[in-house]
Amino acid sequence: MPTSPSGWLTGCESSIRGYSWSGGGIHPIIHPEDAILSDVDAICTGEGEFAFEQFFDLFGHEKDYTGVPNFWFKNDEAVVRNGFLPLMTEQQMEGLPFPQFGEGEQIYRPGKGFGPMGLGDYIDNDGVGYTTLWSIGCPFHCSYCGNTKFIANDPKYKKIRHPSARYIIDEVKSVRKRFPHISVVSFHDDSFMAIPYRQLEEFAELWKSEVGIPFAVYGVIPNYVKQDKFDLLTWAGMNRVRMGIQSGSQQILDFYKRPTPPARILEAGEVIASFAPKFHVPPAYDIIVDNPIETRQDVIDTLELLYRMDRPYTLFIYSLKVIPNTDLERSMRERGVDLEAIDSSYFVIPPRVGNLLLYVLTLCRPPRRLFDRLLPHVEASSTPQRLYPRLGVVLRTLYLTKRALSHVSRMDYSILPGWTGYVMWRLGVVTFWQRHVLRQPPRPARLNKPERVDAEPSDGSTQIRLSPRRNTA
Repeated sequence: MPTSPSGWLTGCESSIRGYSWSGGGIHPIIHPEDAILSDVDAICTGEGEFAFEQFFDLFGHEKDYTGVPNFWFKNDEAVVRNGFLPLMTEQQMEGLPFPQFGEGEQIYRPGKGFGPMGLGDYIDNDGVGYTTLWSIGCPFHCSYCGNTKFIANDPKYKKIRHPSARYIIDEVKSVRKRFPHISVVSFHDDSFMAIPYRQLEEFAELWKSEVGIPFAVYGVIPNYVKQDKFDLLTWAGMNRVRMGIQSGSQQILDFYKRPTPPARILEAGEVIASFAPKFHVPPAYDIIVDNPIETRQDVIDTLELLYRMDRPYTLFIYSLKVIPNTDLERSMRERGVDLEAIDSSYFVIPPRVGNLLLYVLTLCRPPRRLFDRLLPHVEASSTPQRLYPRLGVVLRTLYLTKRALSHVSRMDYSILPGWTGYVMWRLGVVTFWQRHVLRQPPRPARLNKPERVDAEPSDGSTQIRLSPRRNTA
């Protein structure tokens, strides 16, 4: 089975010689008690790379495998609940094979069974993009996030781990060798910007000199947005970021255990906006709406924050859905919230005034006087209120159109899977546009400066020596 540097076996359910197991994905890790009740014989409850290797070896030699760590096994009515292996070290991650992509994978086709994947299957799903991870782990403990369960299983999950820059560069190069149409890479790390500058510097220089295509960084945390990191990564090829805001209300941020005050969000937005649209696609900010504990003032605080945010930007708007067996579920139940009442898709955004104003703010910053006249119509999501479905369709269509055009203007098809981007690449438009039309950011001044290295000699005095930075670009 292919593995992923994210630390979990890929593929949700499979079978080996009739043995049904569930591995990978968030379900068996966050809520194993529920996952084991599915029609499976075993679930993988932690990092699967080495656990599955142990299981497969014992299973293949017909030995007792029920003691393999990171697994639960179902035996008649009993369940064997094993403990956890230590989290992978960076050295171990360095030795993992690259995730399979275009190396003989199979796809299930209804009525036909499994068959080999062709070029069209990859293009239908990913267009001209490739999605990967470099690092895993997150230093935060936000209650709405599944990472809370990973940290509960092993507190060391808060430490960011990743293989070398050379590893991730070679992974992308290996994919592009098989699929030269790959024209943008999206990193879905939880905390990419929390990686120290010196390690990002090595990544940036290698990417610039050996890969040379745009990349997007998801999972940006406002606390780690720094001007020098954005200068460096933008020079290397970063053309888009996605940052979590979640709320503009300090009360709700505290409820989410999100240690990012609104003032810090505004500071991060100022740094990010300075790169768009000159070098970046407008950034995307995550917002959580329809929280049943929000007051009317909490909703207004979010709208006010977004009104003040530096432009341009777009939003990823999600209706709150509570992941079972997380801190957020426990907090909600303690407050008497009926979780079943908010069990619809998180993509379904009720067209109430507060939510519709979010779409308006992605399109423009209304005149202050008009905005002030609209705010009195905003209510908490738990308050019965009028809905405006037709207006919602219009505003959402305008929002999606503007978002798509901002990507097309930079020949970035990372959010538009399908053949359009591939055809543009085949015609040479994507490559020409990226190399000759788009403005190229300057080399960061910090890369050209000598590096200060402090040494402590044996006589106790302080010496300073200067060594030139390696320049590979």
